[in-house]
Amino acid sequence: MTTAPAVDSTVGWTRTVGGYLALTKPRIIELLLVTTVPVMFLAERGVPDLWLLMATLVGGTLSAGAANTFNCVYDRDIDALMDRTRNRPMVTGQISPRAGMVFGSVLTLASTLWFVAFVNVASALLSLAAIALYAVLYTIVLKRRTSQNIVWGGVAGCMPTLIGWSAVTGTVEWPAVILFLVIFFWTPPHYWPLSMAFKDDYTNAHVPMLPVEQGAVSVARQIVAYSWVMVAVSLALVPVADMGWIYLVAAVVSGVVFVAEAHRLLRLAKDGVATSVLKPMRLFHFSITYVTLLFLAVAIDPLLHLSLR
Repeated sequence: MTTAPAVDSTVGWTRTVGGYLALTKPRIIELLLVTTVPVMFLAERGVPDLWLLMATLVGGTLSAGAANTFNCVYDRDIDALMDRTRNRPMVTGQISPRAGMVFGSVLTLASTLWFVAFVNVASALLSLAAIALYAVLYTIVLKRRTSQNIVWGGVAGCMPTLIGWSAVTGTVEWPAVILFLVIFFWTPPHYWPLSMAFKDDYTNAHVPMLPVEQGAVSVARQIVAYSWVMVAVSLALVPVADMGWIYLVAAVVSGVVFVAEAHRLLRLAKDGVATSVLKPMRLFHFSITYVTLLFLAVAIDPLLHLSLR
């Protein structure tokens, strides 16, 4: 009889911790860190200091967690209207808005102080900018007002490339800017297929994502356009950062597959097929594979540099 309260207390504590962890959106954080580490290898032209690497990852995790938490707090009303988000802890009442704001503020302060203490001031400022861009520019200003929300709001997701570079060098240089632009042009063809698949969710929540505002053909055309620009920008890194064959082959092969998938989506959209046949999530899932392969090549190329010259 005396052990039951202890068990209940443990379960309750575990659920609460899990709720706060869910606010940070760990799966999104994983993708952000995938773009941070390789940039550090490129900036170092080899293996960066392991402590600096870990410190940057910790700071980046805290920073992204803060931005995602603020997003969950502000979007709790529309999250409640969407099937894929209605079980988030802010919607279910597991965590109160006030507690979420405090948690997000603590993560923001912790990430900033961490970067200043263990990385550098430049990375701390870029981290703060990333939080503001996602929590304010995207979540509050753009998301509910324009179908181009993910284009300009997606700038926040590009910031890890600059943070990773500045962590090693203390500044931002052209290779980091090129990789920033790769993620910038990658974000729409990554996110719009997801929006196509969950169009009804966004319609019910009155969020003007592009697939809600425009037809499938128009959306697919823009996905194709962004995909081509993304691949072209990725190839610009070769002369700018003196990349070798490893990166070039990875960029070309993965880029060709990405563009082919985008054109497949456009072709099917023109045929007027149903979403179940269109399968936009196929491109969404490959877009994650693409960015993983490309940035893996960014990390490996400086280690096994096979010069093009």
